[in-house]
Order: sequence, then C-alpha cells, then structure tokens
Amino acid sequence: MVGSAIRGRRRQYQSRSILENLTESEGLLQTALAAGRLGALELHLPSLKLEASATCKLFFGRRPEQDFRYDDLLASVHPEDRDRRQSVFDQAVATGSDYSIEYRNIWPDGSQHWVEVRARSVRRPDGGVRSLVGVCSDITARKVAEIERETLLAQLAAERTALAELTATLEQRVEQRTADLMKEVAARERAQDQLRQAQKMETIGQLTGGVAHDFNNLLMAVMGNLDLLRKRIPDDPRLRRLIDGALQGAERGASLTQRLLAFARQQDLRAVAVDLGTLIRGMIDLLERSLGPRIELRLDVPDQLPPARADSNQLELAILNLVINARDAMADGGAIDIRIRARRANGDQSLQSGHYLELSVIDTGEGMSPEILKRAVEPFFSSKPLGKGTGLGLSMVHGLAEQLGGALRLSSTVGTGTTATLVLPVATQLPEAEAPVPGLRPPGRSAVILFVDDDPLIAMSTTEMLEDLGHHVIGVSSARHALDVIRSEQPIDLMVTDHVMPGMTGLELAAASRQLRPSLPILLATGYAELPEGGPQLDLPRLAKPYHQDQLRDRLDQMLR
Repeated sequence: MVGSAIRGRRRQYQSRSILENLTESEGLLQTALAAGRLGALELHLPSLKLEASATCKLFFGRRPEQDFRYDDLLASVHPEDRDRRQSVFDQAVATGSDYSIEYRNIWPDGSQHWVEVRARSVRRPDGGVRSLVGVCSDITARKVAEIERETLLAQLAAERTALAELTATLEQRVEQRTADLMKEVAARERAQDQLRQAQKMETIGQLTGGVAHDFNNLLMAVMGNLDLLRKRIPDDPRLRRLIDGALQGAERGASLTQRLLAFARQQDLRAVAVDLGTLIRGMIDLLERSLGPRIELRLDVPDQLPPARADSNQLELAILNLVINARDAMADGGAIDIRIRARRANGDQSLQSGHYLELSVIDTGEGMSPEILKRAVEPFFSSKPLGKGTGLGLSMVHGLAEQLGGALRLSSTVGTGTTATLVLPVATQLPEAEAPVPGLRPPGRSAVILFVDDDPLIAMSTTEMLEDLGHHVIGVSSARHALDVIRSEQPIDLMVTDHVMPGMTGLELAAASRQLRPSLPILLATGYAELPEGGPQLDLPRLAKPYHQDQLRDRLDQMLR
C-alpha cells in the first residue's frame, strides 16, 4: 500500500510537470503564431465544427469575440474562388493529404482580401481523418504587390515588344518619312513654279494689254485717215493699190492687237449661251478645208449637252487655232479628235466650283517636250520654224478661256501627241435664237455728236470721219469737258466716248451723263472692256477699236433711227 501510494504520488508530480510543460509549450506556440502573424484553426470532421483563433477571425474580417462558423467561412470566399477551394478541400479530406490554398475572401464591409490556409489531417485510430489542423495568414499586401509586379512586367514586356517593333521598322519609317518629305518638297516646288508662272503670265498680260491698247489707238488713227484718203484721192489705180495695201497692213495689225488683248484678258467679249455641238458642226466645212486631205477629223459630241457661256465668234477663232496647231504638229498626216464632255469642278484651284464643259482637241502628232509645254501659252513663243507662226494662237485661247471664267489645259507627250482642253463654264440661260437678217436701212440722218477721246490722233481722224458722214461734231478731250457741254443748253443727239481716259472712264462719264440727260444715246468706243470693280455697270452699245468708217456709220445709223 505504501509503495502504491508512492507510485501514485510520483505520477501526480509527473503529470503536473507534463501539464506545466504543455502550458509553457502552448504559450510558446501562441507567441510564435503571434510573431508570424498567423492564425490557428481546426476543422472537426465530419461535423464541420470550426475552431478559429482571434487572429484567424481578424483575417476574415471578424472581431475576436464574434462567432465564426464554417458556414461563415464558406460564405466569405470570393465567388470566383469557391469551386477551386472546395476541390482542394475535398482532395485533402479524401486522401489525408495536406490542405494548402490561397484564395480571396470578402469581408463584411465589402472589402476584398487574400488569405493563405495551410493544414494537416489528424487521423483517428481507425485511420480516418478526424480533423484538419492548421494556420492561416493574410497575404493581401503580397498579392497586391505581385499583381502590381505582374502588371508592371506585362507593361514592360509590351513596351519591349513595341520597342522591338519600333526598332525593326525604324529604318523603314525613316525611308517612308524621307520619301514623304521629298514629295512635300516636290509639291511645294511645283506650287512655287506654278505661282511664279502665274505671276509671270499676269505681268506679261498687263504689259501686253497696255501695249496692245496703245497700238490699237495708233491703228485707229492710221485706218481712219486711210479710209478718208481713199475716198478723196484721184482715181489713180496705183494710188488706190498703195492705200489698199496700207489698209490691209493696218487690219493685220488690228488682228494682232486683238490676239494680244485676248491673251491679256482685256478684249471686248459678248458672252452669251452657246450650243457647242451646233457651233462645232457649223464649222465642219471650214475645219476640213483648213486640214486638207491627209488629216482625218473625228467628232465626239454627245447630245443634250448644256450650253456654254462664251463669245461664239471668239470661240470659233479659238477652235480654229487649236485645230490648225494640231494639223501643223502632224507633218505626215494623222487624225484629230474634237471631243466635248461635261464635268463638275470641285476643289480645283484654277476654277470656281460649278458645272463646266470641256472641249478637247486631240492630235497624234509629234508632241511637245516639258520645257516647251511650260512656255506654250506665252505670247510670241512658238516651236514652229521661223515665219510659220506668230506664237499668239495658244496665248489667245488661254486668255479667252481665263476671261470667260474657264481655263486652257495642255498635256503632251513627245512622239505621242497633244491634247488641248478648253474648259468653259456652263451658261445659266438658253442659247439665243438667231436674229433675222435686217433689211436695207435708210441713210442715217445728220446729227450733233459729242465726241470724247483723250488721244489727239484718234480725235482728229474720228472727227474727220464723222464730219465726212455729214454730222456736226463737238470734240472734247476729257470727261470733265464733256460734262460741261452736257450741262449747257447745247443740243446733242448722241455721245461717242472712249472708255480708258484719265480722271474718269467712259462708263463713269456715261453714268454721270444719264443723271443730266437720261435719254441721251451713248456709244462706247474701246479696244477692250476693263470694267473697274465696284464701278457703274451699264449695258452700253459698243464699237470695237480700231474701226473703219463704214463700221462707224452702221453703228450710228442703228442708234439714230
């Protein structure tokens, strides 16, 4: 009995020592768990009773004093991670393997956190899994850092890929950019060349127009005096031949000045609606006679084309010039096509937006080089042999097109041929019907005519022609003097005035005269119609300089009836 008591007492001391050791070990374990920011948990099976430490509860967003059941744990798992967590859990329970997983959980406040759980199976004597015992930790900071690192790495990879692509295509892009820059430079140089060419043509046009106007005045004096001399010289055939020759020379000079004025866009045009198809067909006989038997003329003129706004007489002359140029380019014969097409201009720098007709004269001749093509419309420039052309044909057509609001387009290839395209605006009115041929008019009556011209040579010759026709002439040299006469009580039947005069133009004089004598007939005699912007726009009868006495008489007879 004493031995038994001693052994019992000894076991008590051993148990107390074991309990003390266990308590100390548990304290050390709790200290280690706290130091490692680890929470402890145990899940009993099959009851699924969960025991969780205060730290473990904190990792799921619960306070230490709150209950935290297994259902609460399941409900907190992120919906996208639930299937994966359940699969790992089922595998651990079925096989007794370690349970290790990282997943997201949603706290009661709605915030999202990451948790890592590691546990091992505790088996029963029969070998079944009694419980899962383990630890959990909050890995939100590490996961956020990993996600940021992965995002950064992805960005770096994308940038590296982009840099590699950039490096790979850099040379190609440099070559492309260089080519683009060269194109831009070439386009800028072409634009500058076009601007310089336009400025040069404008300067030549202004100079040409001024020279042609002065030359017109000289021819006016020459032709007027020759007309009077022819009527008054003795009936001597030799003298008449000399005067007729002088008149023919003056008329050729007048034709020359008309071409110069056409190039300078200062000729007096009667722009009306013209049916191009009818006009071309009416010129067929003239064109075929001009071309000869070795040139085939072909027309491509569609029906139902709108009318063009043009001066029919000047347009016929322009077409004839283009056809003759085409003929001269085909020494061995060939074919000339005259083609008309409708088009709409949009974004064309040389044309206003609107509807146009393109009249093209196409030959199969020798063509022009780029150097010749650049100068083709300059006055007096010609690629023909000396004495074979004046160099005014294309310049006249160019000036006519510009003055009508259109353009002349030339394209040519050496050895292939040339295409000259006359672009004309579509008229807003229908073509005028042909006026009936007037019958014989009775001789004009004698009248008092106020004649205004600042050029003394023209004033002298025209006064002589008017007086020779039986009129009484009041001659003045300026618009101011003319208004003084109009303000007086001097009877006046008609006023003939020049247009370009210093101080006041003929149109301005006509407007002022209408204020004083509204019914006074006014005839505007001019070599060209350079109407000032914003000035009076009067529709006056006109007489083109230089004119013969017969033309002057016919115009006066029409106005004095």
